[in-house]
Amino acid sequence: MKTTTESLQLTGFEEILEDRELTVSSADYSLLTDLYQLTMAACYVGEGLDGRVASFELFARRLPEGFGYAIAMGLAQVLDYLEKFRFSPAQIQALQSTGIFAGAPEQFWTLLATARFTGDVWAVPEGTAVFANEPLLRIEAPLWQAQLVETYLLNAINYQTLIATRAARLRDVAGPEAKLLEFGTRRAFGPQAAVWAARAALAAGFDGTSNVLAALKLGRKPVGTIAHALVMAVAALEGSENQAFAAFHRYFPGAPLLIDTYDTVAAARMLADRVNSGEMQLEGVRLDSGDLAVLSREVRSILPGVPIFASGDLDDREIAKLKSSGACIDGYGLGTKLVSGSPVNGVYKLVEIDGIPVMKEASGKVTYPGRKQIFRHIENGQILGDCLALSGENIKNCDSIPLMKLVVKDGKRVQNEESLDDIAKRTAASVASLRPETRQLDNPISPQVEISPDLQSLTQKTKKSH
Repeated sequence: MKTTTESLQLTGFEEILEDRELTVSSADYSLLTDLYQLTMAACYVGEGLDGRVASFELFARRLPEGFGYAIAMGLAQVLDYLEKFRFSPAQIQALQSTGIFAGAPEQFWTLLATARFTGDVWAVPEGTAVFANEPLLRIEAPLWQAQLVETYLLNAINYQTLIATRAARLRDVAGPEAKLLEFGTRRAFGPQAAVWAARAALAAGFDGTSNVLAALKLGRKPVGTIAHALVMAVAALEGSENQAFAAFHRYFPGAPLLIDTYDTVAAARMLADRVNSGEMQLEGVRLDSGDLAVLSREVRSILPGVPIFASGDLDDREIAKLKSSGACIDGYGLGTKLVSGSPVNGVYKLVEIDGIPVMKEASGKVTYPGRKQIFRHIENGQILGDCLALSGENIKNCDSIPLMKLVVKDGKRVQNEESLDDIAKRTAASVASLRPETRQLDNPISPQVEISPDLQSLTQKTKKSH
C-alpha cells in the first residue's frame, strides 16, 4: 500500500506526463533542458568528475545580421533560474520512467535530489553593447552544475539579446522623443518569448508594451488603441465609423483611435470636427496601412495637436525612410520585425576544467581558452575598441574598463536586481558611446577587439598540448 507521500509523488509524476497545455512554470525549469545535458552529467558522476570546478563562457560567434553591435540582455532571468534550480521527486521519477538512464550510477539520482547551484557567475551588465566572441557571461561551478544549466542560459540570453539589440537600434533611428511601443506578442515565438520580448524592449528603451501580462509583471501600464474589428462591428450594427469611435470613447474617454479602416483622411476630418467643437478629447490616432508618410502629413494638417502613431510591420529601415521623407509621426508600434528575425548565435563553451585551460579547435568554431575579461577603451565618451584578455591579466592601458562583474558568489547574489529604467539608461549610454560607423544601418563596422598577448600565448600553448 502506497504512503501519502508516495501518492503525492505519483500524482506529480502523472501531471508531468499528462500536461496537454504544455505550459512552463519556474518549477519546470530543471527539465527545460536538452537530453545530453543530463546524460553528460550522469557520465561525469560515473567517472568521478562531477565535482571538478569548470568554467563555461557564453558568447556570440557572430552578431545579429546587419548589426555592428549587440545589447546584452536576459541576465535577470538567468539569475532567477539559478536561484530556483531544483529537481522535485516527481521530476526525478519522470526521468527514471524513460528508461534512458537505466545504466546511470545511483549517485546521479542523489545528486539531482539535492541539486542546488553553488557556483560563481561573472557577467556583463544588461544594456551593455558587446561584440562578436566577447563573453556575456561566465559560469564557474562544479562540472555537473555548469553543464546542466547551459540550455536555459542560452535560451534566456540569446532571445532577449536579440530583442534588445533590435529595440536599441529602433530607438537610435527613431530618436529620443519618439514613443516606441512593443506590439509583438502575436508574432513572438510562444507565450514565454512574448513576455521576454516585452521586457527586453522596455529595457532597451521602449516606452510601453501592449502585452498586459508582461506590463503588469514589470510594473508598467499596458498600452494600445483598438483594432479594425471594433470599427467594422460597431459601424455595421450601429451605423457609422463615427458611432464606433463614440462608443469606444464612452468607456475609454480620449483613448487613441485607429483611423484607417475605411478612409483615413475622412476619419481625421470627422474627428477634427468633434475635437474642435470641444465634444471630444483625443490622445492620439494610429495609422496602420497605406502611404504612411503622405497620410501622416495630411492627418497632421487636419489634427495639428493630436499625436500620430504608425504601425504595420515597421522596422528600423522603414522608420529611417519615413523620417527622411518628412513623415509627421510621433510614435511607432513595433511587432513582427522586432520579435523575430535572425537569431543571436550564442554558444556556451567550456574554457577551463580543474584549472586546466581548454579550447575547441574545430574549423570555423575555434574558441579561446581560459577565463576571460573584456577591457573596454573609452575616450571622450566613445568606444575606441575592446581587448579580450585573461581574467587576471594586467592591461597596461589605464583607461581600459573591465566589463564583466561578479554577480553571484557561491550560489548567492552579490548585487541587487536592477530596474528596467536603470538598464534602459545603460542601453542608451552604450549606444551613444558607439561610433557612427558601428551604428549605421548599412554595412556597420564593429570596433576592433584585440586579443591580449597573454591570451594569445595561452591559445598557442593549449593548441600544442592537444
